[in-house]
Amino acid sequence: MKLALRELRRRPSRFAVAAVILTLLSVLLLFLGGLLDGLVAGSTGALRQQQADVIVYAVGSDASTIRSRIGPEVRDQVETVGGVDAVGGLGSVQLGGRLEGRGPRDLLAIVLFGFELPPNGIPDAPLADGDVYADDSLRSEGVEEGTMIQLGPARTEVRVIGFVSDSRFSGQGSLWGSLDTWRAVLGENRPNARVSDEVVQALVVRAATDAAGVAAAIDEATDGATQSYTIAEAIDKIPGVSQQRSTFNQIIGVTVVIATVVVALFFALLTVERTGLYGVLKALGARSTTIFAGVALQAAVVAAVACAIGVGAALALDAALPSGSLPFTVTLSRVITSVAVLLGASLVGAAFSLRRVLRVDPASAIGGAS
Repeated sequence: MKLALRELRRRPSRFAVAAVILTLLSVLLLFLGGLLDGLVAGSTGALRQQQADVIVYAVGSDASTIRSRIGPEVRDQVETVGGVDAVGGLGSVQLGGRLEGRGPRDLLAIVLFGFELPPNGIPDAPLADGDVYADDSLRSEGVEEGTMIQLGPARTEVRVIGFVSDSRFSGQGSLWGSLDTWRAVLGENRPNARVSDEVVQALVVRAATDAAGVAAAIDEATDGATQSYTIAEAIDKIPGVSQQRSTFNQIIGVTVVIATVVVALFFALLTVERTGLYGVLKALGARSTTIFAGVALQAAVVAAVACAIGVGAALALDAALPSGSLPFTVTLSRVITSVAVLLGASLVGAAFSLRRVLRVDPASAIGGAS
């Protein structure tokens, strides 16, 4: 082991090629992971920020608030289900937003949510009609506290009174107001989708017991008039989320395979060059497992250096990007996972040289070397 570390310290150029390639793969791995996390975060923030456990849609709506309508009778049934602590209405409408001083076609992509149970970051105090909280990604568009935003073709005005974080939906900035504000904006800009004062698009439910069990109990209590999901299930139902995860995970998997192959080829060639050295070490009493441990240690150190550079590059990119621009997010879980995967791939790649190490015969190796 000491010999392996000494070689790394005295002859780092021998490992330069592998280090450079692994660094590039590390950067790619973290960039892909950050891009995936950013895309998913930008599509699911509105649901993840709900202080609730279950979301209830009307049957046949395919977990879409736009196609869902829940009346007071169904809500009463939901409220009587055992394990339900609190129920709140939820509505949404996607519209273009105009800011004062901008051209008529310079629109912000916005989703206005009406709520009863406030999501994370919004106080419990009721909101006045026309007052909204804005997702902080809209700051990059010039939105500030007190900004008036005109929504939709009717140019219905709402006033921003504060900001919330990580609440985007379907890649669009969100606004959060009362159900009355939502109904007014919906009625003025989507007359064909107008709803009465007691109708909402969905219900968010706080559960006192197992969320999955409460969701099943709600659908049973409403005689199949609803489709209820836990927050995690509702997120997976958002169009494109599961497809994005599947596509990016496949690319990430290919990147890991490439890293494994690179390490395997590099240390296989290195083992061939060291055949004479390994023969001498074995003649002096070194075990094959000890020699291979040195090889694995070198692979781990090279991969760790590459990961450190990759993590630094990813964090720098995340810090440099303004909010609401490129959907890129670096999370601790992603960093830990990516580093662990790359280290594991390096050790697996190094393991391919084990067979060559075991087959080294001291006599023939030393004789061949001489």
